[in-house]
Amino acid sequence: MLAADGARQKKTRLWRILAPEDPRVEEAGRVLRDGGLVAFPTETVYGLGANGLDEKAVAGIYAAKGRPADNPLILHVISLAAAKALTRHWDSRAQKAAEKFWPGPLTMVLPAAPRIPSIVTAGLDTVAIRVPADPVAQALIGAAGVPVAAPSANLSGRPSPTRALHVLEDMDGRIDVILDGGPCAVGLESTILDLSVTPPAVLRPGAVTLRELRRLLGPVGGEADEATVGPGPGAASSAAPPKAPGMKYRHYAPLAPATLLLGEPAAIAAAAARLLASPPGSLPKTAFLLSQETWLLLGDAASATAKKAGHYCLRLGRRDRPAEMAALLYEALRACDRAGAAQIFIEGCNPRGRGVAVLNRLRKAVGGKIWHL
Repeated sequence: MLAADGARQKKTRLWRILAPEDPRVEEAGRVLRDGGLVAFPTETVYGLGANGLDEKAVAGIYAAKGRPADNPLILHVISLAAAKALTRHWDSRAQKAAEKFWPGPLTMVLPAAPRIPSIVTAGLDTVAIRVPADPVAQALIGAAGVPVAAPSANLSGRPSPTRALHVLEDMDGRIDVILDGGPCAVGLESTILDLSVTPPAVLRPGAVTLRELRRLLGPVGGEADEATVGPGPGAASSAAPPKAPGMKYRHYAPLAPATLLLGEPAAIAAAAARLLASPPGSLPKTAFLLSQETWLLLGDAASATAKKAGHYCLRLGRRDRPAEMAALLYEALRACDRAGAAQIFIEGCNPRGRGVAVLNRLRKAVGGKIWHL
């Protein structure tokens, strides 16, 4: 699919980077300084980078992704000092959070310095900033010598990329360079913490949990109870400009319609077994993304029946280890697309810690279609 302005016109170069010292990282930095687009690994997901102080370059991000213009971007910088230079006000809360969680998967929303182009902030007076931990990302930002504006490197609305192959699937011909630094360790986008308000508020959950932030900063708004699976962060009204990425639009969605399964493993296994017992030919090609516990209850026979009927089956790890699901989730959703699934059933995880972030992404991916079993 071509972007409205014909974005698929570039010859995209894919470079495998084995070490941050690879000279092609320096070359990619020059591409960014010259106004080009470079996809690069972070510990969360792959980002699609442009010179964050160059309006034309940043506009290229929106064109390549098909991203709505009112969806702000995150500026990635190499140090706390570089982050401070992008804000009008840096308080003790920001200092504490930066010292504790940077470099790492935490983005902070702060009052924006006047020099930041409005296209980055979507016209807001705040800016989202992060110092990523991935060594290739750090080397690239250092080589570029500018703040790097970077959303996830996928077509808008699709599952975020956690491997260079995912970026190539969506961005081939749309961007200049992809730096392949291997799979992302975390697998979910960063936690977004709004420090432009009092008390601070989590706008998007991630690997840095609400509990960790409250322990450090005191009162922090967000999901008041981490056991909830309601709308959660990201339930912005359609009329309100989102303050941070991931708040307003449908995200993380596979091509096939998906359903989130919430309940105990026994109930989910029973529901899957009923689906698999459908008369031959009556169940379209279905993908089952289930926990280790549910697959054990479902049994090898049911799994074999599913595969024999042409369905796609994948285990997403243990329910009480949401970090496992986080690392596998986007790859699994894209695998369902490659397998040609007509529908997808995805089991939720325990809603604690990083599980809150996993459920946040799943709720958006399924567009509100949830079975409580």
